[in-house]
Amino acid sequence: MGVAEVSNVLWREREQLELLLFKLEEEQLVLASGRARWLPHATREVEVVLEQLRTSELLRAVEVDSYAESLGLGANPSLTELSQASPDPWRELLLAHRTGLLELTTEIAAISRANSEVIVTAQRAAHESLLALSGTHDTYAPTGRAASPARAHLIDRAL
Repeated sequence: MGVAEVSNVLWREREQLELLLFKLEEEQLVLASGRARWLPHATREVEVVLEQLRTSELLRAVEVDSYAESLGLGANPSLTELSQASPDPWRELLLAHRTGLLELTTEIAAISRANSEVIVTAQRAAHESLLALSGTHDTYAPTGRAASPARAHLIDRAL
């Protein structure tokens, strides 16, 4: 097992991360459209890609450890450590993989946060709408969390 196998696994992982980013953007478009009907399908597609990524991460760990051993490095080295111990042109290619992976994971984290915020906001709005229909309203604690329903009381202080 050598550096070429490590590079191939890293390319495959980058492709899967790009697919995950695409699926998250699809999910964001579904959320933005308000068509909740398709949200379970979009979410399921994200989960499928995440499962594929878990398998790729395991394969990458095996390949990296094997290559690291051939270089005299310890188990589970970072891509930076691996690239520094590798000869050119592999050094530059491994650093390019590292940069690509970092960029993709940054984008994925940002869109995941945005999607989560939209989902939480929609859930809160739906909850409040249901409470309005039932005639009760939640109040909020200083932490921003919903407190137990309170009943409003009008007091005529003139009496």
